[in-house]
Amino acid sequence: MITTTNLSKKYSGKEVLNISSLDIPKGQSFGLVGNNGAGKTTYFSLLLDLIRPTTGDIKNNGILVSQSEDWKPFTSAFIDESFLIGYLTPEEYFYFIGDLRGQNKQDVDNLVAQFADFFHGEILGQKKYLRDLSKGNQKKAGIVAALIGNPEVIILDEPFANLDPTTQIRLKEIIKDLAETKGVTVLVSSHDLMHVTDVCERIVVLDKGHVIKDIQTSEATLKELEAHFSGAVDVA
Repeated sequence: MITTTNLSKKYSGKEVLNISSLDIPKGQSFGLVGNNGAGKTTYFSLLLDLIRPTTGDIKNNGILVSQSEDWKPFTSAFIDESFLIGYLTPEEYFYFIGDLRGQNKQDVDNLVAQFADFFHGEILGQKKYLRDLSKGNQKKAGIVAALIGNPEVIILDEPFANLDPTTQIRLKEIIKDLAETKGVTVLVSSHDLMHVTDVCERIVVLDKGHVIKDIQTSEATLKELEAHFSGAVDVA
């Protein structure tokens, strides 16, 4: 589904990402972990054509993302609040995204209604602009907006940050359902090793822009990751 080949990114001559090869098959729940500056957001930004690679390329379902926009109809993402339109209410934003993705108002209402427990009564009907919501509630709105239009690929950068425990649990259920029952390819980056281990069947560890570990998740994965980031063992 997603194929990365000889990909690198440099800023002012400093390399921040270098991935020679990385394949993510359709329907996989894929996790990306690493310390600050590891290259997680850079990789997602390249995948979404928000920045251009220095060398190499990424293909999404066979489409070069830097040369065509044909991948956009089946790909969605929520990276941060810059993806939102702050002067819209959540409802207005959902309808706007729905219109972009060929969904009518009823389609959007039906989708959004499935996430009433995720919203905890704090998003819909509040007559608030997105810019006036808390960081956590902005994230909730952005994540649900990313689900509109039945995308085949969903990219979420640090989705668990700023969410309360109840919402984190619900989000894990949502991500698992997308990959396991709907066949959606879900890419998640997170600093929370427990959450990413819970929801991702495969986890890649980035360090200074390089892939140093590619793990099929098992019962031992969380301890392996904790040992790596504590410096107890070398997992490369």
